[in-house]
Amino acid sequence: MADNKTAALPRKTYESELLRLQTELVKLQEWVRAAGARLVIVFEGRDAAGKGGTIKRVTEHLNPRGARIAALPKPTERERTQWYFQRYVEQLPAAGEIVLFDRSWYNRAGVEHVMGFCTKEEHQLFLRQCPIFERMLVEDGILLRKYWFSVSDAAQQERFRRRLEDPLRRWKLSPMDLESITHWEAYSRAKDEMMVHTDIAEAPWYVVESDDKRRARLNMIAHLLASVPYQEVPPPVLELPDRPRSTGYQRPPRDLQTYVPDHTANL
Repeated sequence: MADNKTAALPRKTYESELLRLQTELVKLQEWVRAAGARLVIVFEGRDAAGKGGTIKRVTEHLNPRGARIAALPKPTERERTQWYFQRYVEQLPAAGEIVLFDRSWYNRAGVEHVMGFCTKEEHQLFLRQCPIFERMLVEDGILLRKYWFSVSDAAQQERFRRRLEDPLRRWKLSPMDLESITHWEAYSRAKDEMMVHTDIAEAPWYVVESDDKRRARLNMIAHLLASVPYQEVPPPVLELPDRPRSTGYQRPPRDLQTYVPDHTANL
């Protein structure tokens, strides 16, 4: 794990560098659109490892029409009868799009395997098919980046405690999250086995040390930007037109419409 003695990154430094990196992400998205590229970013890791916060910072200033988050719920009864990768294939990007998987097909290597939601045979089949599946994506031209957010047991425990006490983040804590505490070593073994089979040259895993969330976010975004050969695309030249003269339009009386009460007047 990361050195716990590393000094905390000052907020001002963090915010300044985050803004710089987010500006580059906007350039990256414009290049993806102009080049017709397809970018898939997989976010995996333990519960409370910081994946969601990083995804939020990555997408904060991107155009949602070309960058979307795929966070699939548990499969339906129909989806359970499909080829395992099928519902994830439906989420893959078309030309000019970026898709961020907030957890992905690797559910089968982690929670499904550890919690017994799939059979041993299904788990082993996944480990055999996954490298083939990802090679097919890369061979078809998809830019695939896979990030594993690594968090210590102590940091995870503290984040769970804060979520439990914070009504704004309570929704982030589920019974399944709490189960991960008692299955810590089982998840560790599952992750190690997953890495052995799926850390392939065509689509390697990149581990993000995430005990320090600020550093994790900056490190992940900086790595992503460095890994994609994007170029700045000159924006179209736009000019703000002069507002035309009035042609006599008059706004209807305000009392004919229902307005939102001024809550701020009582603050």
